[in-house]
Amino acid sequence: MSKRIFSILLILSFIPLAAFGAEVKAKTVVQEALKKENTDKSISYIKEQIKKTTAPAEKRALYIFLASIQEEINLYEDAQKSYSQAAAISAGAAEGMSKKTNEQLVLDAVRCALCTGDYAVADSFLNSSVRNSKDQNIQNYIKLYTQWSALCKVEKKEDLQEPLELLKAYLKVSSMKALHPVILLTLWYVTGDSQYSKQITKDFAGSTEAAIVNGDVQLLPVPFWFFVPKSGVAEQGTGTFSDSYKEAEAESKETETSSSDKVTKWQLGLFKTEANAKGLIEQLKKEGFKPYITTETRVSGTTYYIVLVNDDGSGNLADRLRSAGHDCYPVD
Repeated sequence: MSKRIFSILLILSFIPLAAFGAEVKAKTVVQEALKKENTDKSISYIKEQIKKTTAPAEKRALYIFLASIQEEINLYEDAQKSYSQAAAISAGAAEGMSKKTNEQLVLDAVRCALCTGDYAVADSFLNSSVRNSKDQNIQNYIKLYTQWSALCKVEKKEDLQEPLELLKAYLKVSSMKALHPVILLTLWYVTGDSQYSKQITKDFAGSTEAAIVNGDVQLLPVPFWFFVPKSGVAEQGTGTFSDSYKEAEAESKETETSSSDKVTKWQLGLFKTEANAKGLIEQLKKEGFKPYITTETRVSGTTYYIVLVNDDGSGNLADRLRSAGHDCYPVD
């Protein structure tokens, strides 16, 4: 090798790789992603940029942002994977991006896993190194999510007692006060006991949980809520918005219903066991409805039993189902 070539190679070895191409910056990617026509294109763009990103902090930040979008549009399984991928990267926060510890990201993954009903994945994260966290806030969420996972496993009402008693005990723990609204909401939703809804609206009037109790906000029909056998009916209020707002909203819904043919069936339940689905089927038949069961197998291999009722075109089927005490929501 000539001295000239050797000298060139020696010089090149001391030049940072960034000199040959600027490193992908998460902040810039996010700004470009937000300019895309729709969410799907934003997600695709972010995924492409993640492949090109080599700096750990930037890649981690992009996974976090991707997960937040996926969670927002209810792609919980994808969000869980993105959060866990971010948590697996040992790096600090990227410039101009949100700061989250890896422990917080693990809990984000747990929450998304529970929203898909996958308590096995949730438990695997909860039993990881995060359980040794020195952060009291992290420990509080571990306690809450552990009981949510326990509720997700319950198949019979009589098995609700232990997780519900633990949740009640957490209401007496001062260090968990920040989580009291969501704990109360869980107790109210599962038991239907109005003492919990009253406490929410009294002590946490400005919270999202109070808005749910009042009927201003609806709970998303995620599997976690459908899986839990309820020992009572949690009745929401009729809403506290102004009359003019509610009238406008009602008109909008009426127009949408009359001009759309998208609603062809209503989902009433999502079960892990066929027996529970059949139990709901029998109850619905006694009440004069015509339900049936379909199955759905997730990537995890778990098969869920879905109870449906075809829309009859009357325009009031959902109202009749709800009047009979059944939660339902439209599916295409």
